[in-house]
Amino acid sequence: MAKTDAQLADGQAATAARRRMFLVGIACALAGAGLWGVSGACAQHLFSHYGITPMFATAVRSLVATLFFFGVLVARRRYMLELIWKSEPRVKLFFLVFGVALFIDQFAYSMTIAFTNAGTATVLQMLSTVFVMLFTCVMGRHLPKGNEFVGLICAFAATVLIATQGDLGTLVLPAAGLFWGLLNAVCVAIYVLTPRAAGLFDRFGSFAATSVGMLVTCVCSGIAYAIQLAMGAGAPEAVASMDAFGWLVLIGGLAFLGTFVSFGLYLRGVAFVG
Repeated sequence: MAKTDAQLADGQAATAARRRMFLVGIACALAGAGLWGVSGACAQHLFSHYGITPMFATAVRSLVATLFFFGVLVARRRYMLELIWKSEPRVKLFFLVFGVALFIDQFAYSMTIAFTNAGTATVLQMLSTVFVMLFTCVMGRHLPKGNEFVGLICAFAATVLIATQGDLGTLVLPAAGLFWGLLNAVCVAIYVLTPRAAGLFDRFGSFAATSVGMLVTCVCSGIAYAIQLAMGAGAPEAVASMDAFGWLVLIGGLAFLGTFVSFGLYLRGVAFVG
């Protein structure tokens, strides 16, 4: 009997621990999503007041975030870098997909803001949950549950209202803004699903996996901005004319809070909650 009571106590303790982890995951995901919204407001301010390009913003935010991610990783979990480096080619391919999705997500979000505004871009990005749900339903070979189906209808209805302002015969939202917003949502779904499906979080932890993904993003955005500069479209004069407040918004708001802290919290929440 004593053994049964001990097993029951252990089971209750494990259930309580899982519940705590679930709640912590929700809190992390909400905080990360909120800070991503802050990054949208920062990007809109930079685009409208300083005239920098979305690609420059993406390159800077990914560079700064990568430096912070790897600074913490080297200081606390350096062994993870060796494990990732020695991992099989299949795992490295998943890291590449993860990082490219992060890159397109950041750039597409900035482009959506440039064509619309931060609020619209953030709402369109939330359609990523629809793509995640549809993917999991297809992979699980089942239809959406009742509450999931209601959420799906509401998400599409909200998108239609944003795009038409209630007049179904007119597209108020610029087509380019809608395109970049939907692309952003698809890429969010990819970078949320890829590390979990590939076991990157389970094997390396969310922080180490996000660090490597952000490094791939940094390389992609750096190459893309260099190409933009070579084509004469990088607006270097706008960068040169930025004042101290502009750099504070770019580095502190967009890069540190809106990228490093935001992605770190959000993907940690995804690792806990699913």
